Amino acid sequence: MAHARRRRRKTKSRSAARTAKRASAGRAPARRRPAARTAATHAPVGAAPAPRQSGARTTRRINIAIPRPSRAETLLLTLAKDLAGAPLDRALRAIADAFAPGAELPREVFNAWIKARHEKTASLALSWAREQLRLSLEETITRSPKGRPTLGLAPDALAWLLLAACEAIAHEPPSAVADRVRTVLELSRHAAASG
Repeated sequence: MAHARRRRRKTKSRSAARTAKRASAGRAPARRRPAARTAATHAPVGAAPAPRQSGARTTRRINIAIPRPSRAETLLLTLAKDLAGAPLDRALRAIADAFAPGAELPREVFNAWIKARHEKTASLALSWAREQLRLSLEETITRSPKGRPTLGLAPDALAWLLLAACEAIAHEPPSAVADRVRTVLELSRHAAASG
């Protein structure tokens, strides 16, 4: 067994010598230069880490597609814009007409809510458009001449209540619309001024 080990050692040394002779007889391989280091690999203890080189990593560009506003959003925002500067009674009549049975706005809002149930972005966009209408109505209430106190409500709460009442008109029979609009105007304490 010792004889076998000796033989293997001799074979290894002979093959290594042959490889060395072949390499020296041919062209010598080119030496590889080490890459230049741009920053120290180890920072001192307690020191902040060295900033990364700008060319070391490329950032992937993310394309964000902004969805087009729905028809309901457009109608709500247009109505909110039209209320700016209008007297409260005229603003309430405009909102009530926009939410009348058979009008375009209630149908579009309903369809938009159905489509936006599982899309957070679309749902937030629709809620934001409705909030703009409520804020426009609130500004109109704040600017209107002070009449009798309405249930002791602040302008923001009154605007929410009046908008909800106007939205509910869409579910009323057409014969009851005039009565509901009168109720909304009375609730706002401007029924006497409007007629």
